[in-house]
Amino acid sequence: MKAIKPINQSVTSAKPGPLPQSLPVRRALVKFGHDLALARRRRRYSQVSMAERIGVSVATLRRLEKGDGAVAWSTVVRAMQVMGELIRIDALLDTGQDDLGLALMDQQLPQRIHSKKTGPKSGGL
Repeated sequence: MKAIKPINQSVTSAKPGPLPQSLPVRRALVKFGHDLALARRRRRYSQVSMAERIGVSVATLRRLEKGDGAVAWSTVVRAMQVMGELIRIDALLDTGQDDLGLALMDQQLPQRIHSKKTGPKSGGL
């Protein structure tokens, strides 16, 4: 009997490309990069020194300062730590200050709360 070769079923997982950035997102990235570069210069850190402190290459720091959205989020957080501004990351989406989220939660609250009916605990009056 002739052996049947299995059909090659290797499926290449096509990773979707990056989503196009909206104009407001692009502007925010560029502004952040500009502000980071300005803060770095005000602290008199060279790009080499700043990159070493963050733990990235100078090329990555330059991409971050140009507003490249593909730079890892951990790099942004480490840059904020080096600048002494890590507390600002903590406050980005403070759930206690999330007015929209709190309003949506309030809409989900029940209008009335019914107590559970319990039967007589003893057989007496």
